[in-house]
Parts: sequence; structure tokens; C-alpha cells
Amino acid sequence: MKLFESISLGEIILKNRIVMAPMTRSRAINNIPNDLMAEYYGQRAGAGLIITEGTSPTANGIGYARIPGAYTPEQIVGWKLIADKVHENNGKVFVQLMHCGRVSAKENIPMGETISASAIQLEGEMYTDSSGMQAHDVPKEMSKTEIIETQNGYAAAAKELIETSKVDGVELHAANGYLLDQFLNPKSNVRTDEYGGDYKKRARFVLETVKKTIDVIGANKVGIRFSPYGVFNDMQGEHDEVELIYTYLAQELSKMNISYIHIADQRAAMGAPDFSTDIKKTIQNNFNGIMIVGGDVDSAEKGETLLTEGYDLVYVGRPFISNPTLVSKLKEEIDLVQVDFETAYTPGEKGYTDYK
Repeated sequence: MKLFESISLGEIILKNRIVMAPMTRSRAINNIPNDLMAEYYGQRAGAGLIITEGTSPTANGIGYARIPGAYTPEQIVGWKLIADKVHENNGKVFVQLMHCGRVSAKENIPMGETISASAIQLEGEMYTDSSGMQAHDVPKEMSKTEIIETQNGYAAAAKELIETSKVDGVELHAANGYLLDQFLNPKSNVRTDEYGGDYKKRARFVLETVKKTIDVIGANKVGIRFSPYGVFNDMQGEHDEVELIYTYLAQELSKMNISYIHIADQRAAMGAPDFSTDIKKTIQNNFNGIMIVGGDVDSAEKGETLLTEGYDLVYVGRPFISNPTLVSKLKEEIDLVQVDFETAYTPGEKGYTDYK
């Protein structure tokens, strides 16, 4: 099967075409990656590529309880523990940089205030360790100074992760309603300056952030994740410029020669409606790099089908949580263990490193 064959990704060789998708697990006590997380990722190094959980590039990007950061020396040391463990097990790892933006509550932010493209509050509540369920903050619309500072934060985190932590690359999380996606989406971005309005202006923040990241670590170490038609975190899935903005992004990212585009399919795990166009092919047809796709993949056959459709890599999400040796299980057609969702986001090893 092609799924189990090696492939080049920039300057690295992946031993198979299965990607462990980024999944928040909330084990980073004080937002610092730790030995337990190193064990978790090391257990799953059978994947051709691991994309880590969302990791904040700045202190005010920490939206959820116990998610890791990459903005202090202690955090960078923690990520080196993880990179070393994955590499010891012959794996490759990209850290996903995720600024949560308005998906936040002040109790979860160690420093600073909640910011977003526009001052539009996300409805509903989120969990905090200190006060239980709390309403999302009303975000501050980012000034141009804050835009530049945040972009520089992404670049600084990427530089430290590559040079000091020795990870293989970074993925910019522009999906699922987090900060980069908040700029892309007309529901969360109602700005009237050069960062809001038509689709090219809404894409500006993302493209500038990519460019600054490339400038410090190189294009072949940079990937990006999108979720076209996604509705998670109250995004507007359908609007008149969906095809236009993702076509434009794909074309501009091709010019920058980034390593890959990763398409998050929210239909299975997040209940999003069907795509109204073949947006994955539209993006692929306008992009000259590696394409990662997936969604509801729990067998080798499903993964192989996506490869035969012309895509390059297949991401697998939840099955990796409860099956650390997922790749060999898929290859040998061994029944998969189901996820215990009650322990998905709790601290400690239960429901994390104790799966077999």
C-alpha cells in the first residue's frame, strides 16, 4: 500500500504517509511541555509525521487550560524533550503554532488580554482550572502595533523551536476558528482597514505571518492548516468568497514555496455540513506543495483512497489518542481501541499514556 511508503517533505524523509493530526490534550502544567508529553509523543512516533497539539506563540494566545506555549525558555526546553524522544523513535515532528485569539477566558491567560481581528465575542463558555466554566472574553480589536507584535511572536517561537528545540518544522494553525482563521472569516473580521474587507485584505494577516516565519526558519520547514467551510468556534462556513480566498491563499503560498497545506475536514469530528464545492481540489490545483487531507480515517483502506485521489499525506486524529501503535495496527488490520473522552483533557497519564 502507498500509505505505508516513504515520501519526502522538504529536506526530511517521512517513513510513511500517515500524519498524526494536532489534538489538544491539556497536559502542559503551567503551559510548559513536560516528560509526560514526551512519553506520549514518543509512543506515537510510528506516524510518518507528528503534528503536535496547538502551541501558543505568545502569552496572550493561551486560550485553554494547560495548553503548551513556545514563548519562554522553559517551554522551549520542554519541546526539546519531546523532539528528542520522537527522533529517538525514528519519527518526525512539527509543532503547531496556535494563537487562540477570542477563543479564550481571562483565567486561562497567563499574561496580557484577549485579542482578535475584531471586538466580537464568541458565544458560550469554556473551562478554566481556577473558576470552572466561564464566558469567553470580549476580545480587543488588534491595533496595527499588536498585529506586528503577534506576527513577530509567531516568528520568534518558530525560530526557537527549530534552532533550540530541534523540531523538524512548524505548522501555522489557520483553521478551526483560532486567531489566523478569525482574520480570514467575515463573521469574526469586520475591520475596515487593510486587514479587513474583501478576501485579499482578510488574508493579509495570515500571509504576512507566513512570510515572517519563513524569513527566520525557511519555507521548507513551514506548513499551514485551513478549515474551509468550517463552522467550529462559530465561524461562517458558507460565504461568497470561500473559493476566492482559498484559491488566493493557495496561489500566494505557492509563491512562497511552503512545505504543505493541511486541510481540516470538520464534517466527521465537528459536525460541519458537507462542502458545497470540491474545495480540497481547488486548493490542490493552485498549490505546488504537499497536500495533507483526512477526516474519519480509521482504516488503511480509507487512507489509501485519499492517496489514490491524488493527495500526498493522510492525517488521522482521534484513533491516535487511544492507539499509540496505530500505524502497525492499521497495517495488520488489528481492531482499534476507542477513546475515553472523559479523560481526553484531564491532567495526568490516565487516558493519555496508558493506552495500549
